[in-house]
Amino acid sequence: MNDHQEQQSEEEGEEMEMTQLGVSRSFKHPLRCKWTMWFFKIEPNLPWEDCQKEVTSFNTVEDFWSLYNHIEPPSRLKPGRDYSLFKEGIKPMWEDERNCKGGRWLVTINKQQRSTELEILWLEILMLMIGENFEDHNEEICGAVVNIRNKGDKIGVWTANSKNKCGILKIGEICKSAMKLNSTQTITYQAHSAQQKKGSDVRSMYTI
Repeated sequence: MNDHQEQQSEEEGEEMEMTQLGVSRSFKHPLRCKWTMWFFKIEPNLPWEDCQKEVTSFNTVEDFWSLYNHIEPPSRLKPGRDYSLFKEGIKPMWEDERNCKGGRWLVTINKQQRSTELEILWLEILMLMIGENFEDHNEEICGAVVNIRNKGDKIGVWTANSKNKCGILKIGEICKSAMKLNSTQTITYQAHSAQQKKGSDVRSMYTI
């Protein structure tokens, strides 16, 4: 092998090593589920379903943070707006076949908490979901919604089966613990079917 061939071989070896290092550095940490972020804005002239806009989907930890850090935090949204994060293929609406038999854990956040606590509570819920930290009940999780409203904001964690008492209660306990709610705050569980019949005046199935 002459000097030119030897130099070329060394350069190719270095290039291969750098390529391998580049692959290693660019490795992303996969999530077990793919998730879709939705944005809702009330438009008087549009049907409710058409007000839901799909933002993007992700299935790695890094892509989640890229999305989270490049959208407006919920505390800066105007009233009448929502963010929703649901497993891919599930729409953030009662009528979806994966939601229709389920319900939601709901925590109400007053306007004074919007600037100080809303983002922290919302992020805790997102981390619980994408990290699958609901023990044996991760399959029960459909998604979560944060509603920004004039009277007060709400965070809801949606589940698939309102008759799964064991799973529902465990999910509620984990949510409340993660959000570190004060002693005066409770979370309540409502079935979607009851909400559809009675609107906002719904009796809760469970309170923690």
